[in-house]
Amino acid sequence: MLPALVTLIALVGLSACANGGGLRVEGADPAPSTATETSPPSVMGTTEGVAPEPKRTPEVAVDLAQVRLKLLADKHLPDISRRVLVKCSVISRCLSRGKSVDVMHNGTPQQIVLIHTLEGYVFGFFLIALEPAGPRPIWSLKVDQPTINASPQGDLVVESKVYALDDKVCCPSGRRAEVYRWNGRQMTKVSSTDQKGD
Repeated sequence: MLPALVTLIALVGLSACANGGGLRVEGADPAPSTATETSPPSVMGTTEGVAPEPKRTPEVAVDLAQVRLKLLADKHLPDISRRVLVKCSVISRCLSRGKSVDVMHNGTPQQIVLIHTLEGYVFGFFLIALEPAGPRPIWSLKVDQPTINASPQGDLVVESKVYALDDKVCCPSGRRAEVYRWNGRQMTKVSSTDQKGD
């Protein structure tokens, strides 16, 4: 009984040290690697012709209460935005975070902050620079129900609803796509395209 027990313990110990590859034979060619390749594929030792991975902007979480105070301190804040922010006691009911972008190309993300009615109707947004002294509004746009993204070139692409005079709130009759670019001091419009809805 004792020899069988010793043999069993020895086999368990040896199997714990095994790498799953069976017997190791000295001098044999190593097994091919099964690790996935992380570098981009190359042609003749170069990466020419390989599209670069899009650069991701890190997500940030700007303090919306601070943003509200900064906006209210701005003498040029549009009246409709001021009225909403003055009456807004629960910040999340009038301001919400959009995407983080780096349209200034300085390596520090900027935060898109949407402004909306208590019913959730978005009527504009602010671009907020994140600085050591706190958030600083650098640009705003009044636009209905926007979708905002950064292009691969780092421009800001704003798609919005366009309402005709007789359109209901539920049913805008058109769409607009605008592209904005940071020129070193401010955002400037690069292009604008309107489309009629279905």
